[in-house]
Amino acid sequence: MDDLVAEFARAVPGAPGAEAVARDLIRRWQEPHRHYHTLRHLSAMLSIVEGEAGPPEVVLACWFHDAIYDPRRTGNEDASADLALAALGSLGTEGAEVARLVRLTATHDPDPGDHSGQLLCDADLAILAAPAAEYAEYAANVRREYAHVSDQNFRRGRAAILKSLLDLPALFHLDTHRSTWEKRARANLDNELSVLTDPV
Repeated sequence: MDDLVAEFARAVPGAPGAEAVARDLIRRWQEPHRHYHTLRHLSAMLSIVEGEAGPPEVVLACWFHDAIYDPRRTGNEDASADLALAALGSLGTEGAEVARLVRLTATHDPDPGDHSGQLLCDADLAILAAPAAEYAEYAANVRREYAHVSDQNFRRGRAAILKSLLDLPALFHLDTHRSTWEKRARANLDNELSVLTDPV
């Protein structure tokens, strides 16, 4: 955990309250109802963004984008963006760009010239291109987060989401990600959709 705290602090250099904010965020990412939207997801996104030298605003958007996550409600992205504004404001850091990026994760549809938004959205959806076994674990963990939803309703809703993703001209926005991840991600989505829509 100390490494994560230090990672957060590097994105807000000189902010004396950074450790307290980081530990509050870590607590949120460890809430018991989370099974996919956990520190593992956060760490995976940070690895991608920092590996590509993403700016601090994108790093911070990773931290905040699912900081508020309740599968029983809508508007989690807006609530997380508002949290980013408040928390970063308490550190004396401008949070408007971070909040804008967080809100993008509701649609994953950044403008063509929005490199920061494209990087964040690609990192958020990178799990779609995971090896088959890891993807299956991801899908199972999403189902666990929606344990309150009946199988029939979950299958219907999840299938609609997968179809909408498959209908996109591209899942990933940056050329390097599209060339590396797109084909495998579409295969994973197709496989999950076939299971969800199997009448047996």
